[in-house]
Amino acid sequence: MRIVNLTAETKTNLLNDLLRRSPNNYSEYESAVNDILEDVRRNGDRALFDYTLKFDRFPLNADNIRVTREEIDEAYSLLDESLTAIIRRSAENIRAFHQKQLRSSWFQPKADGTILGMKFTPVARAGVYVPGGKAAYPSSVLMNVIPAKVAGVGEIIMTTPPDAQGKINPGTLAAADIAGVDTIYKAGGAQAVGAMAFGTRSVPKVDKLTGPGNIFVALAKKAVYGYVGIDSIAGPSEILVLADETANPKYVAADLLSQAEHDELASAILITTSAKLAKQVSEWVDAFTAKLSRKEIIQKSLDQYGYILLADSMCDAIDAANEIASEHLEILTANPYEVMTKIRNAGAIFLGEYASEPLGDYFAGPNHILPTNGTAKFFSPLSVDDFMKKTSIISYSRQALEAVHGDIEAFAESEGLTAHANSIRVRFEEENL
Repeated sequence: MRIVNLTAETKTNLLNDLLRRSPNNYSEYESAVNDILEDVRRNGDRALFDYTLKFDRFPLNADNIRVTREEIDEAYSLLDESLTAIIRRSAENIRAFHQKQLRSSWFQPKADGTILGMKFTPVARAGVYVPGGKAAYPSSVLMNVIPAKVAGVGEIIMTTPPDAQGKINPGTLAAADIAGVDTIYKAGGAQAVGAMAFGTRSVPKVDKLTGPGNIFVALAKKAVYGYVGIDSIAGPSEILVLADETANPKYVAADLLSQAEHDELASAILITTSAKLAKQVSEWVDAFTAKLSRKEIIQKSLDQYGYILLADSMCDAIDAANEIASEHLEILTANPYEVMTKIRNAGAIFLGEYASEPLGDYFAGPNHILPTNGTAKFFSPLSVDDFMKKTSIISYSRQALEAVHGDIEAFAESEGLTAHANSIRVRFEEENL
């Protein structure tokens, strides 16, 4: 891996480099995506079936679009029982973590007759998009579905592309069943996003749409936002490791590569105060890469977006980490908890040498659907809140309103909204009958 000194210039160049991976920079695909969405919006099932035949080479129709119970049972039979057990244990950890996020409606009455509050209501129907083919990740099924289930969503549907024989990845089907998906549809790509956003004869319209996908799926989610709610526009995966001289270079290198193997656009960055560690990590990266199964993808990722930044101080390293706002942030320092208190921007933080990033991907419980491309500065991980609506509750007695009506009328009139002021004033004018 390249080793460069952390300066204001190299930090700026790095940030610009990373931002090039954002879905916002792939406008050349937007026209094609918008055409697909408009076709699905206008023509429903017919467009959905045509695109599935074109892109997935499967003759989809109203009779075979839904995954049957028999297909789900077959998926279990194709999986090793030990893997099924692991998926179940992971699901329980995810469920337990997200149950702690549940919030109750609240109401605050006052002696003058004022009642204020907040009512929490789950969305009626959520849709989860799940990639297919080589990008089939049962872990992401759990991470998307379980928070919705915990929130109390009434119906959860899932779309995922079939292969040319109409088959779905067995792990994906088992995870969906374990997590509690109500209906699974054999459809993928921008056309599946459109089907869930607008509704077709076969696929119902959803209220909230979540889940990762390729650039076409990401752009489709961006385009349908407003017709439905979405989680976020996911970019390529990324990891940043903050380390000092106490870190184990072998562990650091292995953790960096855990994200570089996702795809050629993934980023893996080490920021360290130790020149010795930087050199050792670079050597271990080369050694690991040579023997890993996805070494071609890893090498392209590292060549494009892999960096080891050598900082003068841990303060400089922390400042850079906050600017980068990485999806995954590992802290491997003498006192990781102290460093953690100074981190403002990160999707998920992993503390200590035994909290490797894949722990969060698969098993610990916190959600691995995380903000990318610096959006951790204003976005959060997927959570139960993403599937809940919040409604304000307001009730005033005559006594309570009488005490403040003059203020409200004056405020409204200052904005030129005399009908607003009148709506309050008429309640305190004498009746002229």
